[in-house]
Amino acid sequence: MKTLFLLASKSAWARRGSLFLAVLSIAISVTLLLGVDMTRKQAKNSFLNTISQTDLIVGARSGPINLLLYSVFRLGNATNNISYDAYQRIATDSRVKWTIPLSLGDSHKGFRVLGTTQDYFKFYRYADKQALSFAVGGQFDDLYDAVIGAEVAKKLSYKVGQSIVLSHGTISTDFAEHKDKPFRVVGILEATGTPVDRSVHVSLEAIEAIHIDWRSGARSQLKIDAKQARKFGLKPNNLTAVMVGLNKRTQTFVVQRNINDDEQEALLAIIPGTTLSQLWRTLGHFETVLLAVSLLVLVAGLLGMLTMLLSTLNERRREMAVLRAVGAHAYQILLLFIIEAFLMVLLGCLLAMGMLFSLLHIMQPILLEMYGFNLLLKGLDSQQLLLLLSVLVISVVFSLIPGFIAYKRSLQDGLTVRL
Repeated sequence: MKTLFLLASKSAWARRGSLFLAVLSIAISVTLLLGVDMTRKQAKNSFLNTISQTDLIVGARSGPINLLLYSVFRLGNATNNISYDAYQRIATDSRVKWTIPLSLGDSHKGFRVLGTTQDYFKFYRYADKQALSFAVGGQFDDLYDAVIGAEVAKKLSYKVGQSIVLSHGTISTDFAEHKDKPFRVVGILEATGTPVDRSVHVSLEAIEAIHIDWRSGARSQLKIDAKQARKFGLKPNNLTAVMVGLNKRTQTFVVQRNINDDEQEALLAIIPGTTLSQLWRTLGHFETVLLAVSLLVLVAGLLGMLTMLLSTLNERRREMAVLRAVGAHAYQILLLFIIEAFLMVLLGCLLAMGMLFSLLHIMQPILLEMYGFNLLLKGLDSQQLLLLLSVLVISVVFSLIPGFIAYKRSLQDGLTVRL
């Protein structure tokens, strides 16, 4: 067997030009397949771990996915708000351990502004029960304090103590800016790889303060500056949504049904994990298509290897005949092709792993900066290793075709000189 490996490697080296192209083709195919598989798995985990330890999210009655998108991912807008009275009824329920009120609708240079309370920093969890932490500074305390996410700070080069101006609505324009009530950055959160990184956090009272002289989405004739606004009772009248944590998770479905059946207001309570899974299943078709395309590319690469082996059969007929003439058995000729194909694909897989991790290393900061997606550099999992093993097995199966053709050819056919 050692002699056959040596012979196969020397034979391959003699045809290194064409073999290198075949190995490169296989490496690119395997890189694409592993890259898509690794990215989709990490994207799914990141997606499902955007919010953790929150039992219910409550908003105005609409669709579950719509409520999840605007409350957790800051995508789109609420069709309606819920009253502050409804929030207080939920918060004072004996089965409720904590609540995080959310008020959305404003922005700052393309980033969403979230009005909330200090309970947000205390109870909000993401990934595997991870709490929010501060890279610099701390929570908002004054009316015009703001806490910004890691991506906001990085893209806008903001630091603690910097003054910022919020805008009315999700599109920043000069006439919609709350220039008369500037905020001061007091804290910058550590990166989480979630929409928290792309949010500006202020208090609920601050949201009321900047809109105190606005009516029906437009600035009124009444001018109330930042100092005067402090003198008003800045209790919110309504909220966008509420995150709820329960004392006992076994009560989730009961509390959800009670909220959904509320007779005083049309409310919708969703279970985040269930709705996240539902949303991912909706997006899962694109995941399947990407994986299918990657598999087709891999098959094309392996077929390219098969084509190369078949195309060299005529050139190697004399080589095979000489081997038979010096005592090589017919099955050894078959093994020669199997070993050659195995070595080609093994080299392709090793090269693919090097290309994959190099590419991931390059793409990691780009994806984090552009999309807030933290692509982790970690080893292959058991499924991916099984995938590589399957590629090696398929290559051996493919090599049987040219191997059997060479196996069947006679010694005399190989030594005959054709004019």
